[in-house]
Amino acid sequence: MPEQASISALNQPFKFNKSWNELLDSNEFVKVFLSDVLEDYMVKQRWYGGKSSQLKYIELAEYFKIQQHGEVYFGLILEVNFVEAFYQHYFLPIAFVTDENFAQNDRILPIEINNKKGYIIDAVNLEAFRKLAFERIASAEPKDTTKVQYHKSHLFENKTYESSRFMGVEQSNTSLVYNEKYVLKFFRRIFADKNPDYEMSRFLSEKKEFQNTPSYLGSINLVDSENTNLTIGLLQEMIPNQGDAWTYMLKELHKVFSNLEYKNINIDTLPNTELYQRLSIQDIPPQIIDWAGLSLFNQVKTLAKRTAEMHIALGSEFEETAFTPAHYNGDYSVWLKNKMLHQFQNRLNAIENNMHRLEGLALVLANEFVDKKNSIRKRFVNFDWTKLKGERIRIHGDYHLGQILVKDNDFYIIDFEGEPESTIRDRKVKQPPLKDVAGLFRSFHYAIYATIFNNGKTHYKANQEALFKASEVLYRYITGLFLGTYVTETQNANLNLGYNQERIFILKYCLLEKAVYELGYELNSRPEWAVIPLKGISNIINH
Repeated sequence: MPEQASISALNQPFKFNKSWNELLDSNEFVKVFLSDVLEDYMVKQRWYGGKSSQLKYIELAEYFKIQQHGEVYFGLILEVNFVEAFYQHYFLPIAFVTDENFAQNDRILPIEINNKKGYIIDAVNLEAFRKLAFERIASAEPKDTTKVQYHKSHLFENKTYESSRFMGVEQSNTSLVYNEKYVLKFFRRIFADKNPDYEMSRFLSEKKEFQNTPSYLGSINLVDSENTNLTIGLLQEMIPNQGDAWTYMLKELHKVFSNLEYKNINIDTLPNTELYQRLSIQDIPPQIIDWAGLSLFNQVKTLAKRTAEMHIALGSEFEETAFTPAHYNGDYSVWLKNKMLHQFQNRLNAIENNMHRLEGLALVLANEFVDKKNSIRKRFVNFDWTKLKGERIRIHGDYHLGQILVKDNDFYIIDFEGEPESTIRDRKVKQPPLKDVAGLFRSFHYAIYATIFNNGKTHYKANQEALFKASEVLYRYITGLFLGTYVTETQNANLNLGYNQERIFILKYCLLEKAVYELGYELNSRPEWAVIPLKGISNIINH
């Protein structure tokens, strides 16, 4: 056995008399690697999602070779077990390098294999590995029945490797840019099923030819020892863009709020409208257009059209059962209520424990939330599916301004992985398309309030109360125009959202669900922003 001292110091290499190709067959290596080295490495990684839990031990669930022409790397599926009695799986590709100067910040373990000294590193740091992954997809056969399956879309013909680089800061995955034209996303957290991002991307792009999402070009999947298909990587076209819609919206909204003073607008005399009214551009009063600008409303209209087109594509399938529309039923209703009541109770506990951190309007609204907890709970329980005539479809599931790219006054929708807190099975449940619309409405609400929080004290003359009042007026026109455009588009394409009353009921239900979901995050990380979801909840329970 290697000396214990070297385990903690990690400066003396471990010695193994096996070749690199056989290294993972060595129980001694696996034991040292998993127990003494990998824990320290994993918890420091940006993509590691277990930071709020206590790590118990790591097991090697599966390993496989990623290879070509005698060049071999290993893909590891690591099972991270937590003290709290649950586990997560992660994908880590590894390489052995002997160059002293290489990957100095991303070494996992110093090691000597057959008298060759070097380091085990995360293979994505190695250009040779990145090139190999690209070439395996580019040369994939139509039917791959091996353990590691490479797939190539018909849109990805005759491509050769030129260059690769990291895409930049990312949280849960690692994305690589190839030839400045394509993006290969390696999923780090692995689920025992096809990743929804892969499924949705391939379906929208290959089967429905939906133009406003990056084209699906290929993928890497693993068939594990239980014959389950795990998605490891997803290759898509790269959309050159001017940033995401969140950043774009913040810039636009800053202009809107600056106009209050610049155009000498009296907030108290701004004409208002009902929440969730379907509006067209012609319905928006001239004073509002003068204040916010026509261009903002035109962009909202375009985004509503693109969202509708995405749902029309997702709702127009009659062969592939994973994508065929479904009606509401008792099973869905039970699933939804259980999920909602669990989440609601969790947020209620959070608010009761954090009340002392709130002040001003946030405190007033938090008290209202607690006072009205029974009626909010009742809203979640009163989901009566028997009255609903609309259809459920596969949806984006985590739809907000940050998941949309802006390019030449148009919008491209990305990242179909689904809600981070949900299980993989829950992410694939067919839901009302209005749930995505609700996600975007909450995102609009956030963008409006974030503009005030980020600039209010330094850039705008009006006090916070007046700015909040203007915010709610603006929010009603933005969402009203979005809803009007979206409903017209979907109705014209015969996507069944149900009758008007049903649409409003589902939209409000989903908005309440989203705002309650957000509340947990804000209370834990930035209580001064808790006013945003609380205001969203207040809008719905008092409407």
